[in-house]
Parts: sequence; C-alpha cells; structure tokens
Amino acid sequence: MENYLDKLVTNLDYIQFGEKLFVESDLYYGHGTSTAFDEAAYIVLTITGDITKTDESVYQKTVNLQNKTRIQECYKRRVEEKIPAAYILGEAWFFGLRFFVNEDVLIPRSPFAELIAERFEPFLANDDIRNILDLCTGSGCIGIACATAFPDALVDLADISSDALAVANENIQRHHLTARVNTIESNLLNDVPAKGYDLIVSNPPYVGHEELDGLPEEFSKEPRLGLDGGETGLDLVHQILFDASEYLTDDGILYIEVGNSDELLQASYPTVPFLWQEFEYGGHGVFMLTKGQLLEHKQTFLVNLPN
Repeated sequence: MENYLDKLVTNLDYIQFGEKLFVESDLYYGHGTSTAFDEAAYIVLTITGDITKTDESVYQKTVNLQNKTRIQECYKRRVEEKIPAAYILGEAWFFGLRFFVNEDVLIPRSPFAELIAERFEPFLANDDIRNILDLCTGSGCIGIACATAFPDALVDLADISSDALAVANENIQRHHLTARVNTIESNLLNDVPAKGYDLIVSNPPYVGHEELDGLPEEFSKEPRLGLDGGETGLDLVHQILFDASEYLTDDGILYIEVGNSDELLQASYPTVPFLWQEFEYGGHGVFMLTKGQLLEHKQTFLVNLPN
C-alpha cells in the first residue's frame, strides 16, 4: 500500500485512489455528496484548498507532502469509522456558502437551497420581507442562506440545543451577519417572540423510529436529537402546524421539510391543501401553507398534537 501511495502525485490521483477505496469499503453517501468520486474529491480538494466549480485544471495540481498525510488520515477515518466527510473536515457547503459543522448538528443537505435561490417565488412578497425565522436551525445554514438572499431582512435562528446554537453562532460570525441574524434557544416556538414573521422555514426532526433504526451507520454519527421525530416522525411537525399561525404576519407563509414522511403527513390531514414543492435538482417532502390556511385548519391540527 505504501509503495502504491508513493506513486500518487496529483489531486486527481488521490481522488481516484479514494474513489476505489470507498467503493471497496461499501460506504454510504448522502451527507452532501452522492458518489464515491464526489466524496473523495470533496476531501482532497478541501484539504488542498482547490475546491472549484469550473476550473478542471485543479485536478492536475501536485499534492504536497503535508496534504498527502492529511488526505490519507481522512480516508482512514472515513473507511474505518464511517464518519461522514463533513465531520472529518469540519465544514460543509450549502447554498454555495461554507459552513462550520461538528457532530452537534446535522450536516446540511436540504432542498431548501433551491427555494432560497428562487427567493420562494411566486408565493412570497419579496419587496417587503422584514423578519424570517429558521426553526430547528441546527448549523444555521438555512437561515443564514435566507439572510444572504434577503439582505434587508432580520433573521432569527431557533433551536432547542445550546450546542447546535453555538455552531450556528460561529457560522453567523463567519458570514459577517451578526447585525441581522440572531439565535434563540427554544423548544420549537415556545420561547420565540410572536413579532410577526413574513416567512418561517423549518427542517425539523422528521424521521420515525422504524426508519431511524434502519439508517446506514453514517447517520449514527449525527445527533439523534436532529433526526428523531417521534414514533411516526411527525411529532414536532404536528406541533409546528398548530402553533405557527400565531407567529406569522397576515401575509406570512410557512415552509416545512418532512422528507420521506410526506405521504404520512398528507394522509394525516387529507383536507389540508399542502402545496408540495417540486425541485429541479433533486429532493422532495417540502410543503408550503399560508397563515390563512393554518388558521382555517387549526382545529384539524389539534387532533394530532403529541401528548
């Protein structure tokens, strides 16, 4: 093995070596990458500082000795410990932005990025967005991306986990948004001020226990608090649906991601007109409701509130 590694020179050499190693090791991808090649490229190009979307010449750059050692160490941990690459590297990308992550937060991977890029058109009155709430924020990636897309808005990031909010605060500082982005420690909406949000976005824990128990080993490295949505996966979603209208402006809207729990949610509320979003670049299970719709169906949401 060492003799073989001595022959690796360029970024592409190390990426191809990593790809082969990962394929042979039966790893799971889904924390920002989808193939063994992409996972290896993410590790190599992050370590060498050569991440690029368009410049393919970086593949032919020579890897120095220090970075060779780091790449080999990362590959070893990825294979032996099944740790997602983002945790090993301490960073992840979302909405074209770089975020600090550790094992106190989920690794960013939401289709919300596509909605944010479109500024939630045509359902949001973009000319007058003053207050946005990212509920169950984790690393803060969705809320910080919203702050980037809406440069005149104030954004609150709420989470029950103080450890997650420490990560979010670091990302707020990293993106120089301390003047407009604030964190709130809160169990769902309990301690969030009802000041009237134009937009509430939420990617809450929505994985049911049966699905959670069957996930690949890589998911066990993420905080269970960020994944566990109760027996069916929808405990927190039911509560948000019941409470959210009190926190929205009259024209405000709510977006929630529920992933694979989408069919169960629709079946739970057959009369509720969830507007399920379609994504060009992959992803599913995100719906939108207006404040008016939330108020109209408030009694319906009451039925499924967790005890």
